[in-house]
Amino acid sequence: MAGTLRFVFSLTGILLAYAVYVLGPPIHHSLTVLGVFRRDPLSTLSAEEFIIIRDTTHCEDLHYYAPSGSLFAACEDNPDTRFGWFPPLANFDDPELGKRGRGSIHVIDPKARHPTMKSQRLTFENFDSTFVTHGIDVIADPEQGDDGKAVFIFAINHLPDGTHPNARSQIEVFHHAIGSSTIRHIRSVWHPLIRTPNDLYASSPTSVYVTNDHWYREGLLRGIEDAFSGAKWTDTVLLKIDLSITTDSEVGVVGSVALDNMHNNNGLGHGRSPNEILIADAAGGMLSIGQVLPNGNITVVDTLQAESVIDNPSYFTDAATGVSGFVLPGIARAVDLEHTKRDPDATNSVMVWFAWEQEAPLPRWGQRLLFQDDGSKIRSASAAVLVRAESAESIGKVERQAWLFVTGFQSANMIAVKVDL
Repeated sequence: MAGTLRFVFSLTGILLAYAVYVLGPPIHHSLTVLGVFRRDPLSTLSAEEFIIIRDTTHCEDLHYYAPSGSLFAACEDNPDTRFGWFPPLANFDDPELGKRGRGSIHVIDPKARHPTMKSQRLTFENFDSTFVTHGIDVIADPEQGDDGKAVFIFAINHLPDGTHPNARSQIEVFHHAIGSSTIRHIRSVWHPLIRTPNDLYASSPTSVYVTNDHWYREGLLRGIEDAFSGAKWTDTVLLKIDLSITTDSEVGVVGSVALDNMHNNNGLGHGRSPNEILIADAAGGMLSIGQVLPNGNITVVDTLQAESVIDNPSYFTDAATGVSGFVLPGIARAVDLEHTKRDPDATNSVMVWFAWEQEAPLPRWGQRLLFQDDGSKIRSASAAVLVRAESAESIGKVERQAWLFVTGFQSANMIAVKVDL
């Protein structure tokens, strides 16, 4: 018996050691990215060093449309809605509050002078319904020529549906003439493959990719999805949309899985070429760089690991300085979100990374921390874009500067801050 017990204990010890060897590194990596070992970063900005852009409450996503030099954001507007109803954070507490959600699309001129950098809330046409905002994408209307006179805007809408877990999320398709104060709703889009939609990548007015960020909407298994990078249970779906059908969200929609077996598929972004798609593994802090194939599927050709969770990625290039790279916004201590997501008075510290490709013998990707805040200037960072500064105060500098615009799903307002390129 004693020999048997020694064998059992030895075998158990071997199995435990093997488990630690195999699972230890990925678990440590996940804990590091989620911020378990990280203190909230200190904010280094004074009140004079950043701009608060008013009327940009809880704008989860932000895009720069180069042809018009405009920023587009999807905002919740009502500060109460997000803390009582926000399916992306598994908050299904108050579907009645969610039904009253009336988010909107905003336009910002990033090249306006400091005091006049303001948000313009667009007036909806043909749309007066629940709008709980999340990810968006903006592309040119090809029928309006190449000078960017009009755009299509695709937006996630997290509708409550009255059944547990209370969400029937769909996509809204809008059309906007640049310079006007209105935005026209074309149609709503729903498909069974849309389960937990997070962000969008439009390749044409009738073709859009959408990420499902979790397989499980709530509960313990959802937590395992976040914490264990091996839980590759999410996918990116391609939807083909008939824009001539405007009365039924389910009609005229063909869906297929374009990329699967991914961990925590989250934010999407346009990359360095028309067929390059950026895909963020939020909880894993990894950016996947993909190529859209002729058949519509996506293949991952490269990856980039950040030191924190990341959300909606964007690409910046400046011909004047030769600087280019990926802008990766994130939360310093994402581990705190479960405790703060329902608290309007809490803070969530932020980190924004800039990553660029390097030549051998240097590491493939260079990275630097572009911006950080303890949550006092901006709470959460889910989107960030760089726009080259052209103001008088930047003229003559050896090292050119850019405006960094940062917004978050629980930020009271978007901010803009000057950074060195």
